[in-house]
Formats: sequence, C-alpha cells, structure tokens
Amino acid sequence: MNARLERRVRREKASEFLGDLNLDRIVTFITNGRDEYNLKRFFYLPLKGQEAVRYRQEVFRALENRELLQFVRSFAEGIRSMRAHLALFNKRYYKLQKQACVLDAIETYRNATVALTQGLVSAGLNSRGFRELRDFLVRYSASEDFKVLRGETEKIRAGPQGGRYSLHIQSARVTVDRNDIEGDYSQEVLQTFEKFRQADPRSHRFKTPAWFEMNHIEAQILNLVAKLHEGIFAHLDEYCSRFQGYCHEVIARFDREVQFYIAYLEQMEQVKKAGLPFCYADMTSESKEVEALDTYDLALVNQLIPARKDVVTNSFYLKGPERIIVVYGPNQGGKTTFARTFGQLHYLGALGCPVPGTSAKLFLFDNIFTHFEKEEDIQNLRGKLEDELIQINDILEKATPNSILILNESFLSTTLNDAVFLSREVMDRIASLNMLCVTSWPFSTKRR
Repeated sequence: MNARLERRVRREKASEFLGDLNLDRIVTFITNGRDEYNLKRFFYLPLKGQEAVRYRQEVFRALENRELLQFVRSFAEGIRSMRAHLALFNKRYYKLQKQACVLDAIETYRNATVALTQGLVSAGLNSRGFRELRDFLVRYSASEDFKVLRGETEKIRAGPQGGRYSLHIQSARVTVDRNDIEGDYSQEVLQTFEKFRQADPRSHRFKTPAWFEMNHIEAQILNLVAKLHEGIFAHLDEYCSRFQGYCHEVIARFDREVQFYIAYLEQMEQVKKAGLPFCYADMTSESKEVEALDTYDLALVNQLIPARKDVVTNSFYLKGPERIIVVYGPNQGGKTTFARTFGQLHYLGALGCPVPGTSAKLFLFDNIFTHFEKEEDIQNLRGKLEDELIQINDILEKATPNSILILNESFLSTTLNDAVFLSREVMDRIASLNMLCVTSWPFSTKRR
C-alpha cells in the first residue's frame, strides 16, 4: 500500500469514531481560522510508533519556550505575507505590477528565512526536529542557490532607485523623460521657508494599500519608464522567470506543519488559563496498564469555559490483567463524558499532543472502535437491536488485542434480562481479545 492510500485509509477509519468521541469538535475548535493550512488532516493520522510520538512531543516542548515560539510565529507571518503578495499577483492585470508582486514575495521569503535561521542558531534546542531544521536552514542559507537569490533580489530592489524620471503634463498630454539633469529642489524649498515655521508640520504621508491597482494612465506611464530604463526592467523580467520556483519544499512544508503545533498550543493556553492542567503522556505499546490523573473531556471544556461553568475532573487506572472499565450510574451523571475522555486521551496522546490531566500513561493502539446509542434509522428495515448486534459483531471481527473499544449505553432497546445476557456475551468476547475497553451503563433506565 502506498503512503497516500495508507493515509486515506487511516483517515476513513478515524472518521468512524471522531464524531462519537467529539474529537471532530475539538479539531474544528483548534483549527478554526487556519483553513489555508488544511490542518485537519494532521489530526486524522495518529502516529504508529513510540519514537514518532516522542519526536513530536519534543517539538511541542520546544515550542513552549516563548522565545522560540516568537521566532516561529514571526516566520509564519512572513510566509503568510509572501502568500498574500502571490495572491495579489493573480489579481493584477498589468505585467509590471504583477512582477512587483513577485519581487515583494521573494524578498519577504528571503527575509523570513534568514530571520528564522538566525533565531534557531541562537536558540538552545532540545528537539530533534528543530535541530534538524536548524541544520538544514544553515546549509540552505549558505548554498549557492540561496546566495544568488539574495544577491539578485538586492540588485533588483536597488535598481529602480537609480531609474529616476520626470513627468511633463500639458493638457491631456503626459510626457515621460529622463531626470538626469534636474536636481532635487525639496531641500532648497524647505530652507527658504524655514524662517516662517512655527511648529513641526503634520505629516501627510500615507501608505499605499496592498490592494491598489493601477489605472490605464499609470500603466502607460510605467511602460514608458521601462523603455527609458530598459536594462533595469529587463533584469526584472529575467529575475521573475528565473526564480519562479524559489520557495524550497522543506520550508513550505515546515510553514504548514508548524501550524499544527501552534494551533494546539494556543488551545492549551486557553484551557490552562481556566486552571486546568495538561501533561505529556507516556505512550507505550508494550503495556496495557493505563492511568490518568485529573483528566477531563476537552470538547466539553471548550463549552464550559466560555459559560464560566465548573469543570469536573476524573482519574482512572487499569492494573495487572485489568482491561475493562465499567461505568454505571444515573442519567446525566457523567458516564458518557468519562467514556469519551478515555478515547480522547488515547487519540490525542497518539498524535504526540499534550493531553488533559496532571499525568498520564496510555496505550499506543492500532485502532479505536466506538459504539454509541443512535436514533433508529426509519429507512433501515432492521430493528434497532438487530442493528446494534450487527454493528458490535462487525467491530469485534475487526478488533485486535491492540485495539481500544468504547461502548456507550448499548442494548437499551431490549429488556433488562436480554440486555444483561447480551452484554455478558459481548464482554466475554472483549475479554478473550485482551483489549482495552470502557463501557457505560445507566443505573436505571426506562425500558421501551
């Protein structure tokens, strides 16, 4: 199976339980406002090895250093500005204005790359990921290709400064001419009127908006200027053609991937301000003894914090041969929330992300399966109980000893005796698989 197909299969598997565990809400909350980066795909691909998890955790820990985080954010802003210039390129009509957008984009890219390189060189880095990036950027900055890019950009930027020109406007006629003889009389005018000055003048300078589009008269004037200074503008034309693929794929990939970390850390900061903890889970595929202290449902917290409502934390553990947690109690007692929390912790931990709680030791699963009570589908000719049995049997056929199963209030559509019998049969199959499971039951329920 090629890498792209494998990623698609893993995303499809993840989508089967994301909604049940409210992980889709968490992902939407975290990625809100970052559509340009398509970050959701990172949340659909849990890591499959302990080393990969530790690698990503190191990156998260490194970015908790505010100095390093500022370097990265400044770089990201620079690259976002670069993309804005390129977006303007597609909106511009006149060729020379399009070329100006390209020049601005390349110059912004150059400045952002140099600043990030200098920042990473000066920072103390404990993350393998950032050390590898630093070493790459040092090599890239010293490469002949980047030196040429920097040098040519500086030449092009300095070139038009020497390309002075004058405009002669008479009635409807505009003449563009060289300005080789005429001097700059602004200083003489200022000196002449200096004796009349009573206070510092108010500045009337203004910034040209980024969306500014030339009109046809300005475009013709610029074309005439280009004819007067053919060497400068020929160099610009060659420059734009030569450096079309200027952005290195490693830098472009880093710009996108680092947003995954920044977005999650920003979510963490909001939750931490409410007094709730995060920790780095010890993720293992060798032991199914799992535990978490002071943990909580992250999706629910995102609703409770804005409403200024209290958050109840929970702790759990499974020791020795224990594999199944049975949660029971009255409705609205937090059973479903706890079941979701168990699944969320393992999923976020397998992404290499910090997880809710003061400490956690979690299992690195091969898949998560969920079965939550759903409304009966009137288009389905099967009964609700038959549907549940088919779905649970399908899960148990696919599950392995390294899977995690979350069952939430199953078999409520039948009698108590039948529900107990069916649940015992399901628990026996789960126990025979030696898989981790959380199942929740109501203390009492009104049978239908």
